[in-house]
Amino acid sequence: MTRVKICGITRERDLERAVDAGADAVGVVCDVPIETPRSVSTARATELVAATPPFVTAVLVTMPAGPERAIELVEAVEPDAVQIHGEMRPGDLAYVRAKVDARVMLAVGADRVDTAGIYDDVVDALVVDSVGDDGGGGTGETHDWERTHAATASLSSPVVLAGGLTPENVSGAVETVSPFAVDVASGVEAEGGVKDGAAVRSFVARAKRGRHPVEP
Repeated sequence: MTRVKICGITRERDLERAVDAGADAVGVVCDVPIETPRSVSTARATELVAATPPFVTAVLVTMPAGPERAIELVEAVEPDAVQIHGEMRPGDLAYVRAKVDARVMLAVGADRVDTAGIYDDVVDALVVDSVGDDGGGGTGETHDWERTHAATASLSSPVVLAGGLTPENVSGAVETVSPFAVDVASGVEAEGGVKDGAAVRSFVARAKRGRHPVEP
């Protein structure tokens, strides 16, 4: 069964909605150098992560200035996993992974998915996302799923598919890519940073009805 992450959680109510809908993970965005209604302070991120119940993975989503900043954020927020966006060398990612008590995920732009293999042995998962000019995700735009499938099929790391997913297209995305998990933010929102409960429930249900991915 495909796992589901609901990203860009800013409120306890939306956290509860995601958990009640059956989400496997929730994402909290913090310390990103771009304008987004989904970003919260370090203190708020810590509160939301702490409120995430057992058996649901709390993911800190960030664009740190460097590996030391990533480590500092993980130590402050204490998530189960950290999802890193922006440029970071494989050696720096390996350093972060060795220093933090959290799984390390790397977001790779769909336009650069052919390079994902160089990170395969230094991270715990790879997120393939539609990245904007500012380097951030959450664009609400889909990408070439066939290309993503071809470029990631031989990777040993779990692949998380993101970018423009909605309740209406997630089943097709799962069938095409067969990812370990799917990741959605704006596709289940009533407005920026506020989730639509019905959309969250529909997305989770449709994603989990898709084809079972190969276990990592």
